[in-house]
Amino acid sequence: MTLLEVDGLSVDFHTEDGLVRAVREVSLSLGAGEVLGVVGESGCGKSVTAQAVMGLLPRNATVRGSILLDGTELVGGGADDLRKLRGSRLAMIFQDPMTSLNPVYPVGWQLAEAYRAHNKARRREANRKAVEALERVGIPEPGRRARQYPHEFSGGMRQRAMIAMAIINGPELIIADEPTTALDVTVQAQILETLTEAATEAGAAVMMITHDLGVVAGMANRVLVMYGGTVVESAGVDELFAHPRMPYTVGLLGSVPNPEQVGQRLTPIAGAPPSPLHLPPGCSFGPRCPLVQDRCREDEPELAAAAKGHLTRCVRWSELSGDELAGRIFDRQLTEEAS
Repeated sequence: MTLLEVDGLSVDFHTEDGLVRAVREVSLSLGAGEVLGVVGESGCGKSVTAQAVMGLLPRNATVRGSILLDGTELVGGGADDLRKLRGSRLAMIFQDPMTSLNPVYPVGWQLAEAYRAHNKARRREANRKAVEALERVGIPEPGRRARQYPHEFSGGMRQRAMIAMAIINGPELIIADEPTTALDVTVQAQILETLTEAATEAGAAVMMITHDLGVVAGMANRVLVMYGGTVVESAGVDELFAHPRMPYTVGLLGSVPNPEQVGQRLTPIAGAPPSPLHLPPGCSFGPRCPLVQDRCREDEPELAAAAKGHLTRCVRWSELSGDELAGRIFDRQLTEEAS
């Protein structure tokens, strides 16, 4: 059953410098209990897409398209209606928990308030739910920790507390916006395991926004690759890692350390993502693409079906057969630029 259906989502920001086209014609779907990985470099529109789903965009944003949550249209919905959905059916885990937790209130009090905001519950019951939520995410001595303030928690514990806040009302969809970026590798693995277990226990779908392709490989069912504010490739996780059909995806996979290539140099993607204020004509990846042709600079390619359930925004997708091509095509590009 499809839980979230996003169709033709576009988000523009009106600024003094001009129109910022942050998200362009993004479509995606997410089934109940499914994990969708959304990857791409900074500035590619991942977080803005998530904020549009949550209804957290600033006033200077213009949103077009459709966002259906279990058949309920969220675009154009009233502030009160969205407020009722957030925290109950929709939940979000942000990158930095210190900007999400109030420093002047105990952690347990904040979780209890999140529960009472959507349930008619007395303070005692809400406090009990808060302690139970902290225990579910693996925080030791949850009763004592519930009385402590955010600054008394470590970074990993604060992120666990944010997961507890996200699941305390049993949401249908959890959006995790790079929840492990500021944590060390060992804690990252623990947090991701906690998130996966909590979401599975709650029966919630997860939209995982991340730069880390290893995270996607380990926990996602499907992958959405974004670049220049739009979707450039989408497929099942195994299909995408084995048969990437977009040069940008090939480059991302080629830049990830591989134990089978010890001693070999990683393959970088030359250049930087385009500014959403000044997008290039044609394919947004064209200025960085080693396979670019004149037709790529004229019109942006439509999403094409490379295989069943595998879409790619590239006119030369049939020439790509696997991530082993990353070194060959991108190293050749660097050599040509150097000469």
